[in-house]
Amino acid sequence: MTELVVLPARTGVAFRLPQGRRLKIVNTHGTQVVDCWALVRGDPAEHMSMPHSRNAWYRLVPRPGDPLVTNRRRTILHLDEDTSPGIHDTLIPCCDLERYHQLGIKGHHESCAENFSTALQTLNITMPIPPAPLNLFMNVPMKANGSLAVAAPECKPGDHVVLRAEMDCIVVLSACPHDIFPVNGADCTPRDVAYAVLDG
Repeated sequence: MTELVVLPARTGVAFRLPQGRRLKIVNTHGTQVVDCWALVRGDPAEHMSMPHSRNAWYRLVPRPGDPLVTNRRRTILHLDEDTSPGIHDTLIPCCDLERYHQLGIKGHHESCAENFSTALQTLNITMPIPPAPLNLFMNVPMKANGSLAVAAPECKPGDHVVLRAEMDCIVVLSACPHDIFPVNGADCTPRDVAYAVLDG
């Protein structure tokens, strides 16, 4: 297996994932949310879509064996493994500066939207508005009345998922910087995660 690469808290990364290769994403501390995107290589206007994926599953959350499909309904990734409790979020958009301003933060605050754009710039790709991400390990329980809440992830340290590329794509990961609600643990503290690109 390729050696794990640390993705520091509050930062993002973008890289090419060829068809057939697998990506392991590790929740090192068990408390960190990872926003995940996949774009078709050569045509980033086609990208992994949470609404289209939910339509493929008829569920809110993917399970091992499920496809992750694009806005053109083509499978871009498969969820091959999940050692976590399987609690992920497909409803909430990535955090951005405007959201932090709404929450009372003044001035600059790191965000997954900024991480997305900055990471893609390293590959000379410009996408000013991120698609809705797959929020790995994020715990957004739905109450009986239909309202949503935010709770700490229910993972243990070292839990991981493995995604397999069904086409050549660009993957973007963001170790979410959210530090207001318990998105990243009860102490609201963003932490490092790790990832590795595996053989097919």
